[in-house]
Amino acid sequence: MSVDARSRQAAWTEGVRRAAEALAWSDERIAHEWRIQRRPGTDDCRLLDPRDRVVIAGPRAACDERFADLVATGLIPPHTGPTVIVLHGLGEGRSSMTPLVEHLRRHVTDTVVTFGYASPRAGLADHGAALASVVAALPAGEGVSFVAHSLGNLVVRRWMHSAPPAELARVRRIVMLGAPNQGSELARLASRVWGLPALAEGAARELVVDWERIAPELAVPTCPFGIVAGGRGDESGFSALLEGDDDAVVRVAETRLEGADDFLLVPVHHALMMRHPTVQRATVSFLTTGRFEATDGTAPEPVSR
Repeated sequence: MSVDARSRQAAWTEGVRRAAEALAWSDERIAHEWRIQRRPGTDDCRLLDPRDRVVIAGPRAACDERFADLVATGLIPPHTGPTVIVLHGLGEGRSSMTPLVEHLRRHVTDTVVTFGYASPRAGLADHGAALASVVAALPAGEGVSFVAHSLGNLVVRRWMHSAPPAELARVRRIVMLGAPNQGSELARLASRVWGLPALAEGAARELVVDWERIAPELAVPTCPFGIVAGGRGDESGFSALLEGDDDAVVRVAETRLEGADDFLLVPVHHALMMRHPTVQRATVSFLTTGRFEATDGTAPEPVSR
């Protein structure tokens, strides 16, 4: 095997390892991509540097102590000002949001961080609690906004359900991308496949078989929020399995949520939203102005309040 081939194989192996780990750990503290993570349901924690290398592993107290030491020495820079937290979807990791994160960092002045959570290993209540820990550790009194893809929106809404008023008052704006706000017809179809519901775990199981239980625990944001849906703009959508317009995973009707300040339909598949230029520009626009300013001939729909 040539040197180049070995290098490619090593890179592929490392990518697979990181993808698997992304499904096993949830962030509980973040500062400039330094992060303390926990394996859900345990006190197994670890501190990662910005290159996702393990600095220390052990109980949360040990990771907090090392984190504080690194802040004191200046290796972890002070986290100041407002923050945008970016959340991925079901079965994904933080890296899935990289194209959108890089765009945001070029075009907004807020500090942009990614929040990773072990989507299939725990339920929405656990993911919401992890997000609560992250938000609580941000600079006191500074605003926080969210940009979430797919299931990440339900994590934000679950956090909001239990968050104290002082924390909710910090939230400035939310951009929802391909959010299954009304549940998922695709998940309901999957629940009819013999044996599949028994295999589903964590948040995936909640979408497949427990939607009626978890739906009341998802708060409707009281801050300004905008919804971006993928679809073809017709009644067939991208998937032959789903009724009406859809992005191949989530129906346009399922993304709707009463009280939205703006709504944008973009001709893009669910998994590609974070890469689409119109979605990227619209996200920046909403974070900075509270409205979508679409280009490429795609116009926001009128919003009735």
